[in-house]
Amino acid sequence: MADTLVIVESPAKAKTIGKYLGKKYIVKASMGHVIDLPKSQLGVDIDHNFSPKYITIRGKGNILKELKETSKKVKKVYLAADPDREGEAIAWHLARVLNIDEREKCRVVFHEITKKAIQEAFKSPRPVNHHLVDAQQARRVLDRLVGYKISPLLWKKVKKGLSAGRVQSVAVKLIYDREKEIENFIAEEFWTVTLYLESKEELFEAKFYGYDGKKIQLQSKEEVDELLASIKDQPIIISEIKQSERRRNPAPAFITSSLQQEAARKLNFKAAKTMQVAQQLYEGIELGKEGTVGLITYMRTDSTRVSQTAQDEAKEYILEKFGSEYVSNGNKTEKKGKNAQDAHEAIRPTSVFRTPDSIKSFLSRDQLRLYRLIWERFVASQMAQAILDTMTVDMTVGSKKAIFRSTGSKIKFPGFMKIYIEGNDDNKKEEDRILPPLEEQELVKLQKIEPEQHFTQPPPRYTEARLVKTMEELGIGRPSTYAPTIDTIQKRGYVKLEDKKFVPTELGILVIELMEEFFPEILDVEFTAQMEDNLDKIEEGSLEWVNVIRDFYEDFEKRLSYAEKEMEEVELKDEVSDEVCEKCGRPMVYKMGRFGKFLACSGFPECRNTKPIVKSLNISCPKCGGEIVERKGKKKVFYGCSNYPNCDFISFDKPLPRPCPKCGNLMIEKKSKKETVYQCTDCDYKETVQ
Repeated sequence: MADTLVIVESPAKAKTIGKYLGKKYIVKASMGHVIDLPKSQLGVDIDHNFSPKYITIRGKGNILKELKETSKKVKKVYLAADPDREGEAIAWHLARVLNIDEREKCRVVFHEITKKAIQEAFKSPRPVNHHLVDAQQARRVLDRLVGYKISPLLWKKVKKGLSAGRVQSVAVKLIYDREKEIENFIAEEFWTVTLYLESKEELFEAKFYGYDGKKIQLQSKEEVDELLASIKDQPIIISEIKQSERRRNPAPAFITSSLQQEAARKLNFKAAKTMQVAQQLYEGIELGKEGTVGLITYMRTDSTRVSQTAQDEAKEYILEKFGSEYVSNGNKTEKKGKNAQDAHEAIRPTSVFRTPDSIKSFLSRDQLRLYRLIWERFVASQMAQAILDTMTVDMTVGSKKAIFRSTGSKIKFPGFMKIYIEGNDDNKKEEDRILPPLEEQELVKLQKIEPEQHFTQPPPRYTEARLVKTMEELGIGRPSTYAPTIDTIQKRGYVKLEDKKFVPTELGILVIELMEEFFPEILDVEFTAQMEDNLDKIEEGSLEWVNVIRDFYEDFEKRLSYAEKEMEEVELKDEVSDEVCEKCGRPMVYKMGRFGKFLACSGFPECRNTKPIVKSLNISCPKCGGEIVERKGKKKVFYGCSNYPNCDFISFDKPLPRPCPKCGNLMIEKKSKKETVYQCTDCDYKETVQ
């Protein structure tokens, strides 16, 4: 008979752990938090040391009842929620509800769900860590005070349904500030001049560098014309060749933020999706005869630390697969950021010998792609440096000694690059340009000169990856908060995605401008980062959580009082469209919903007519001759016939205005990271455009 109850957070984890522990253990799931602050009220007693008012979460009553009944039938209860602040808080709430002495060794933590890790964890249980609980409680109370005090003010002065948040408002401010930078940006002209050259019947190119050893930026056509005149019909002589060996280190194993960034770049995953799939890999996947196995370590971490056992296993794999020269001399890539808590290991496979290809039949497409990314990154992090031979060649031309420079490199030893190269936000490709064998004082032939005008570009808008990276660098939020924050600011309608980049909405701009005027400290990056540091100090036990909240609230209360009196009411009018409501004849207005903008009748609530926004492409439907329109689905844009539901034509690839030159039927555009292809929907005609 089972005599021990183990409580985890999810059914998937309960299933995996139950198999490892055996028949003497009952493993049940709490389904996350069971106790929390009430949604309908502030839930914080400000006059009594900010004491939280906790209640059972709606819908969790039956779960809690079952856990209580089961706990009475067993000799021992272990609380095995996730190994972070949220998990510790869940364990603390459960201990209080189930009458478990928190000082007892009732808390079990593990960072990977494998048989060995689980069994080791149950050999060394500990009491509930109150410093972790206090840090979580402080964050919860702090965010509740900000959200539940400022939001009603915005409802009253601006519009119902608005919200403000300590971290989310700073994230919107970053996007808002970037948009202002772009609007205020003044483009500056500059030019490049490229020489296309030949040596020993091999072609290469060189770009203008400067004059007489000094780097110069060409800023006008006059400067270019002067340069071209000075080098016309002049011999091009190689004046200097520099050769060197460059060593490149692998990127460290993933932390939460770098995983979200790389999954966005390489897999096109949103941060929330990355964490959802990573959770599945962490909690366990059924691998046939091997049973259910947790495939990766805990995915909410800010440390690149890797256990010695994992390093040794990786070394064994690399030695066996690639040879001794590919084994790193040590884990040189380990680093700890200034805000890192270092509570967990980096995100890595629980066994490097469980290769992506060996288990791909058990994984969904998204699971396999993310697991492969994590596995390859970890293995690469334990491999030797890459060695590149680089060459820089300077050519001097004309009396003014104009210098043109050509650079090239080739991989001498691939090292970690054998399996993985880190992505970047600017889509710059790793270039392996090999120059022909050249000699100093050699005369090279000119094939062509190409002057080209350019203009400086404004700073780029934030992608999800770039926003996560910036939040991490500035110390805004922590690993568990990046994805929910990005999700929230979109759902609130404060920002929108255009071409996978964030743009503030009119509503977002209005709220930020009001917050800047009345609650500047909430939007201050340094203030937010300092508050995160304070939460870390509470976790360490060096600060009392009530004192941190009290220090914040003294100034915050004054700001609230001032805003109540001085903030003017703002009428946020709905944008009127050209559409007329077919039910009552009144104009339709644009509204913001969960899945973006839609059209609604201005006569609401008398008339509740709504419809999606469609954009005509001026292309005939291949099925019925109607008009093809762009529609917005819940997740992505698609293209359909305006005669729907009478015509069911649909395409997720953008139709093109010109017909197929071979058969005359509809052409569509297919995009990938490497190229764009135009192809016919009926015959085999296709053309690559980039």
